[in-house]
Amino acid sequence: MEYTEKSNNIVKGSRLFWLAGIGFTFFIAILGLGLSKLPGFDHIGPLASAILIAVVFRQVSGYPEKLRSGIEFSSKRLLRFAIILYGLKLNIDIIFHQGLPLLVRGIGSVAFAILVMYALSKWLKADASISLLLGVGTGVCGAAAIAAISTIVKSREEDTAISVGIIALMGTLFSILYTVLLPWLPLSDTEYGTWAGISLHEIAHVALAGAPAGQDALAVALLAKLGRVFLLVPLCFFFMYRMKKRSPEKHEDAAKVEFPWFLIGFIVMSLIGSYILGGVIPVSSRVLDDISNLSTFILTMAMVGLGLNISFHALRDRALRPLAAMTVTSVILSVLAFFTV
Repeated sequence: MEYTEKSNNIVKGSRLFWLAGIGFTFFIAILGLGLSKLPGFDHIGPLASAILIAVVFRQVSGYPEKLRSGIEFSSKRLLRFAIILYGLKLNIDIIFHQGLPLLVRGIGSVAFAILVMYALSKWLKADASISLLLGVGTGVCGAAAIAAISTIVKSREEDTAISVGIIALMGTLFSILYTVLLPWLPLSDTEYGTWAGISLHEIAHVALAGAPAGQDALAVALLAKLGRVFLLVPLCFFFMYRMKKRSPEKHEDAAKVEFPWFLIGFIVMSLIGSYILGGVIPVSSRVLDDISNLSTFILTMAMVGLGLNISFHALRDRALRPLAAMTVTSVILSVLAFFTV
């Protein structure tokens, strides 16, 4: 009887620490959201702001080991849930009816970013894992693409967090540069929107760069970007195939690639957002915005969990060369996209 009571107390205690770990990532995500409202930080967004707070906190004091299970839940389970909700942002119907030419351009952007990042990382002897994630993030849709692919290629949490932080920073810098150059560019509104949509990193970056050019430019930019988001699905299956093919047969069990079930959720949610919400089931744009904000916040909590595993030593030793490769890749992609719109 006494043994059973002690066991129950241990289970209850572990559950409390698990909840405390999740609450800890929630708290830092709130701080990141608040920080992203301040001048300067408002351009890099809540994800990068929250990761910055998490990294600094890790270096200054660290966190109690008992909270690890809850923090890992945020960095793994909540990450997959956020990707599933992210599917609501993808309107497949619009892409197939209006955005097929832009989808073709998007295929070029994705292939170019990944291949050039691969070549440059080899030449610079950059970290292969971070370089791959940055290539995918640059080509597809930033943090969401990095998070999705990282689970398939089994990247370390540290690599994922570093890549998300870099993609947020560089995407912000490029989107600001686009808006600065806008008055002097020999492009129409729709051409400018196409350029931004097929070359910038995240949906938020595309919106930031496209809005100053007007509603038509913003609509085209977002349509082009959604085409690249759509490509996340076949790209995930491609990497699954590559991972299985590269796994030695004698180590097949150890290197088995788990099917990314969250990707099915992503597809289902995109179908719901495309054909049910607002169609079969009337839903206001405000509700859809609230769901979008929720998915962003959950993704921010997941990024906090990842950021708490980053060390400044790793950033200094492993991130600089991939950052250089990504910068060159982004510049070349931007220039080529400019001359092909």
